[in-house]
Amino acid sequence: MDRKWLAVFMNTILLASGFGTMHMLEKFKDAVIAHYGITEAAMGYQQTAFVVGLFVAFLLGGTSLFKGSFKRSVALIMSFAAIPQFIIPFVGSWWAVVFLRFFQGLIVALIAVFSNQVGRLFLAERPFAKGIILSGIFWGGIYGISLAKWASHSYAGWKAVEVAFLISAVVMYLMLAIWWLFVEDFEIPKEKHSSKGASVWKMPFTWVFGFTFFPALWIIFTLGSFTLHNVQFSGSQVANLVMTLEVSMGLWSIIMGYLGYRLSVKNTSNRGLFKSIVSVMTLSYAVTFIGLFVVWKSILANDYALAMLGLAITGIVQGTGPAFWTTAPAAYPKEIFPEASFALGLISNSANAVAPNVMFILVHGVTTGMIIFLTMALLGILLLLASSRMKLPVEEYGNAA
Repeated sequence: MDRKWLAVFMNTILLASGFGTMHMLEKFKDAVIAHYGITEAAMGYQQTAFVVGLFVAFLLGGTSLFKGSFKRSVALIMSFAAIPQFIIPFVGSWWAVVFLRFFQGLIVALIAVFSNQVGRLFLAERPFAKGIILSGIFWGGIYGISLAKWASHSYAGWKAVEVAFLISAVVMYLMLAIWWLFVEDFEIPKEKHSSKGASVWKMPFTWVFGFTFFPALWIIFTLGSFTLHNVQFSGSQVANLVMTLEVSMGLWSIIMGYLGYRLSVKNTSNRGLFKSIVSVMTLSYAVTFIGLFVVWKSILANDYALAMLGLAITGIVQGTGPAFWTTAPAAYPKEIFPEASFALGLISNSANAVAPNVMFILVHGVTTGMIIFLTMALLGILLLLASSRMKLPVEEYGNAA
């Protein structure tokens, strides 16, 4: 296998092992509530802490923490997820668990760091490579859910939590060791760069394009839970719907990444690459818009088969991800695109903090919720159209920072 594509494959597996931590604790809800003597509401704080960690990860991207050696940065990020995974089963305080879950959320920094690597290794193939890597998030979700299910059936009570968490922590470091052997290192610049006196934060393009992915993340983080909250299905049917959405997003990530590659290969100039990015994201939002109507109909009819179909279609919203995460090397001067990756990630991932609170605290009706989802898909398209008319930073400042 070509070393570049071997790196993509290894990144995907590593990302999957790390994101296996995302929902695992939720799958032991009854055991956690009994062990710590907490309420179901208090249980929700651990996921809130994880989501806050996702957001803070991109704030830290503006510091020197994830700069310097690429491999060292990846090892550090993986440790933020793996070390708490070792510790959590043996912590006596629930609030200490919540605190550790915050650190596990920093795993998302891998996405921006891997974008730097993909930008160096590929040109037209960037969306495809990134699509494969991003699919690891959803394979990781399936892996974490499956491991928790196996442990629950094999062990009783808190012992199941201990076994699942320790196994997953060991797997993370095992995958990191294997990854380390096959992936080449490079330097992510530590010093802050600017281009002709302008930082990425002062470029209007950063703000407009950063928000093009905000609607996608809003839908990704809330649609599944919102749908399941408003239907009356059996436990096995709910599990199947969760799996359908995870698989759908993983597959759409690869499919739309490949489409981005086929479009990019026709014109590998900076503007040509960006046009393919906008095209893929716009198509993803348009199909998502259609899929949302199917989901809406399934909720109103409490139709299980229709819900499966709707979530399978709407999973294409993840098709925006591979294109979005290859924007920095295509649109920014080469010396500042690592900073741009984190800046775009910070802006878009503000949805992580806002969306759950709006959809599950302020929204009480199905119609209101679905209108918000549909509005988000349309907003994504409008922001993409606006950004496509803007001058790219690399066109405005040149390719040398």
